[in-house]
Amino acid sequence: MKPIITASEYLSESTGPRPPVLLDVRWQLGGPHGLAAYEAGHIPGAVFVDLDAELAGPVGSGGRHPLPDPEDFGAVMRRAGVGSETPVVVYDGGQGWAAARAWWLLRWTGHLDVRVLDGGLAAWTGELTTALPKPAEGDFRPAPGALGLLDADGAAGLARSGLLLDARAAERYRGDVEPIDRVGGHIPGAVSAPTTQNVDEDGRFLPARSLASRFAALGADGATEVGVYCGSGVSGAHQVLALEIAGHRAALYAGSWSEWSADESRPVATGPDPR
Repeated sequence: MKPIITASEYLSESTGPRPPVLLDVRWQLGGPHGLAAYEAGHIPGAVFVDLDAELAGPVGSGGRHPLPDPEDFGAVMRRAGVGSETPVVVYDGGQGWAAARAWWLLRWTGHLDVRVLDGGLAAWTGELTTALPKPAEGDFRPAPGALGLLDADGAAGLARSGLLLDARAAERYRGDVEPIDRVGGHIPGAVSAPTTQNVDEDGRFLPARSLASRFAALGADGATEVGVYCGSGVSGAHQVLALEIAGHRAALYAGSWSEWSADESRPVATGPDPR
């Protein structure tokens, strides 16, 4: 099953025999809370999910967006109507990062039928509503481990033995600027691969063949183990999603640069070269 779905495909499925549960995960780093935008208008039937409060655990060890407790995450999904056999579609404001975070968490915890609305809300041409849905309680029970997950040591090892992709902007990878974390730069051995190069000018994912060519040029040859990190595990999920479209299974370092750079004992590389 493709991990993305077009707006027209979702519309067709929403009136079919197995309509997907629809999650609105609008979020922007440093921007206004997505709930206000959701309340102002959302795709009919969509349930709002708060990335900071429900798709992440309390800030502490584990970076800016630690993984949520699986049981807490499962309770959020059940309240949204997610069942173990229920198709799920996730969208955000168009950047795709937040939707990919929800996609990754559901896939990591064992849900097999979850897709991201390609292009997000901007791709939707139908009416919006302010009506709040009242979904029936779902029965989804998380079983973590269905996708690869790296800790800091695992990311460091993969940067040496496989392919570790850094999904942040190139200037943060090089260490030219660092607007958020303690220090700029990258994990030694990691390869720069900004998520912005996964999509076209409308925020839709590039065709699978184009993505496959992109990742092959970065070193994903089908035999090498691949991992991804970003700033705090959000845009990195978008990279994992793009890799899956391209035919590669990748692990996510969820703590990402926010966890790595907070530990002064961890080495930091700067400049355009991986090491």
